[in-house]
Amino acid sequence: LYSTEHILDVMRKQSPDITNINYYKNMAHEELWYDCAQKLTSVIQQIIEFAKAVPGFRKFSQDDQIVLLKAGSFELAVLRMTRYYDVNQNCVVYGDTLLPMEAFLTTETVEMKLVNNVFEFAKTIAELKLTDTELGLYSALVLLQADRPGLRGTDEISKLNEAVGRSLCLELEKTHRYPVKGDITVNAFLLAKMPALRELSMLHQEALSKFKRNAPHLQFSDLHKEIFNVDS
Repeated sequence: LYSTEHILDVMRKQSPDITNINYYKNMAHEELWYDCAQKLTSVIQQIIEFAKAVPGFRKFSQDDQIVLLKAGSFELAVLRMTRYYDVNQNCVVYGDTLLPMEAFLTTETVEMKLVNNVFEFAKTIAELKLTDTELGLYSALVLLQADRPGLRGTDEISKLNEAVGRSLCLELEKTHRYPVKGDITVNAFLLAKMPALRELSMLHQEALSKFKRNAPHLQFSDLHKEIFNVDS
């Protein structure tokens, strides 16, 4: 993953280029999916390393670790995307270029909804200007959800989740003292956004399943198939 400095450098030096936008807009549907899936897989590899680095995560059973990663990977990938989102230009750093939402739109209704909602969510979180530490703690909080189906060590996961939540709250009090709107703190705002992340994950699974039914011949990476339970 790029450093914050590199991301900001791309944002400063570039504006959306019509040539790049048209390149992705004119890309074949299967090719666009494959390109995005490859980049998503790279992010997931980083998410796995991130999870392993969360204190206490590796003490969970291997089965529980897998359940948490499978359930949370897309949600954490969306959170990672917020670091790459330029709120001034409403674009995302994709590779070494800036692309607006329209570059990823297809004619599929579910896919269009997914892209639109992901961009909207990323913008909302990016506007908060969380530090890397805060985003890391929020990501850990999202990862450590004890109500994921199939978990066994729910008590241990809940305890770690609560500890991470307290750390996030303390961190936000240092840098985000003012409410987002009204009397809603940034911490409360972030907690309220977590259900939306789950909805995005389910929407992605729906779009992916539909795509694979229509293009069963297209092979994604083994890691991608393992995380998202997609055969063929």
